[in-house]
This record gives sequence, structure tokens and C-alpha cells, in this order.
Amino acid sequence: MAEASDQQRRYREFLDLLPLTLALAGLPDSESGNYYSADQIESRVFTVKHAYKAARLLARESIQQ
Repeated sequence: MAEASDQQRRYREFLDLLPLTLALAGLPDSESGNYYSADQIESRVFTVKHAYKAARLLARESIQQ
């Protein structure tokens, strides 16, 4: 039960940080009707992952001060 609670907390944290994460990533939206290639998607995922780590760090530092 604790594992499910922890997973739910992490998911909520992810959703709360998503707007900041996307702002930090600075990725443009795709144009209507145009799709990204697998390599482009992988590159964008890499960028979002690093932006999420930065957003988490910023949030934690802000809370601790």
C-alpha cells in the first residue's frame, strides 16, 4: 500500500512540475499535420527529462529557503 501511495505522490509531483518543465525545455509545438521522426522524439524526450530534473531541483531549493 505504501508503494502505491509513493507512486501516486511522485505522479502528482510530476504533474505539478509539468508547466515549469515544459517552459524550461523551451521546445516548440509541432505544426498541425507535421509529425516528428523517432530521432526527433528521442531528442525532445532527452530535453524534457533534463528540464524536469532542473524543475525538481528548483522547487526543492525554493522550498528549503
